[in-house]
Amino acid sequence: MSATIPRLIAHLDMDAFYASVELLRYPELRGRAVVIGGGRRHQPESIVDPETGQTTRRFSTLRGYRGRGVATTATYEARALGLHSAMPLMRAAALAPDTILLPNDFDEYRRHSHLFKAAVRTVATTIEDRGIDEIYLDLTGVEAPRDALLVRETDSEGSALDVGAEEYEAWRKVRDVARAIKRAVHAATGLTCSIGVAPNKLLAKIASELDKPDGLTLLPMSALERRVWPLPVRKINGVGPKSARKLEGFGIKTVGDLAEREAGWLVEHFGAHYGAWLADASHGRDDRDVVTYSEPKTMSRETTFERDLSPKLDRDELSRVFTELCADVADDLSRSGYVAKTIGLKLRFDNFKTVTRVQTIETPTSDAQTIRRTAGECLKRVTLDRRIRLLGVRVDNLSSSSGPVTRPDDAAPEPSLW
Repeated sequence: MSATIPRLIAHLDMDAFYASVELLRYPELRGRAVVIGGGRRHQPESIVDPETGQTTRRFSTLRGYRGRGVATTATYEARALGLHSAMPLMRAAALAPDTILLPNDFDEYRRHSHLFKAAVRTVATTIEDRGIDEIYLDLTGVEAPRDALLVRETDSEGSALDVGAEEYEAWRKVRDVARAIKRAVHAATGLTCSIGVAPNKLLAKIASELDKPDGLTLLPMSALERRVWPLPVRKINGVGPKSARKLEGFGIKTVGDLAEREAGWLVEHFGAHYGAWLADASHGRDDRDVVTYSEPKTMSRETTFERDLSPKLDRDELSRVFTELCADVADDLSRSGYVAKTIGLKLRFDNFKTVTRVQTIETPTSDAQTIRRTAGECLKRVTLDRRIRLLGVRVDNLSSSSGPVTRPDDAAPEPSLW
């Protein structure tokens, strides 16, 4: 690539995505500590004043919470109280009992995910989908829409870029492109996002986290020592808790500490592949491309119950959830244009033992009834002698669908267990 056109990769991350979507629905909660992750029983209650006829909403809080739910996400106000995603809600309740608790609404989150990605495509088209709330983009050579050049905001990356004269114009242009993307996302969804732009995916991911929320951060290689090396090693995507603890045992706490170690030493202590990767990552080296398409290998839906359910006493509830999971998987397949030939069931019991069963059918399908019936056949092969903690349905052996999906006979019998 010409030296005058540097490789410019962006990582876009929606800000507290699930919580932000909920705040669109409940604007009166803006500025308050809110956690998303409750079950249906935590749905807000509408209260009508008998005298004025005005309707207000009563929200559940974490106070007195009992159950095994975990926080899906939290507003920034809740994070300031020590709450975070994946935290057990009972622990969150002990820390901040007056925090508002809202149930998950994944259908609404998926709708907004579709909206923000469609908005991004009006500006840039080389996109790697990384999940419901984040994407990578290759912005090399992308021009901003004409109207974007009329706007000059102040953003966190600053006006002075420490890059050579040959690269400066490309970085100035990509700043306009990123601003245009941020405006397009906000116009389509009412939500904010944070964007990091860097020479590669690894640094772009780090950059998008540096100035949240609503951040725009340009991170050329020349800023590596100043902006990245002081960060904890966990900020490198790919360094997990176990690796971080091992690194800390060697006195390596920051990315800069890691960069000071020779590659040979890292390979000796962390293995050939991971050690070499650690050395490259600490120096901001990453040659991965933005992958615009990849075949999914599997799709699944699962839920962990707030209380362990009895296969006999809670049969109706288990049946309802089982059917919903199958329908959700079917919807995921249909939306993505895939059919599945292998259907599986996952159960986790109250003693934490996990059991899986799969069955392969003759004709691939995305039909909810077929998935439900086949998963039910898998269920018959499980001994249900303990209470159930988790229930899941998955599909594998995927292929692109072509033509109408064959539907089962409406009179086909359901499995008898649930």
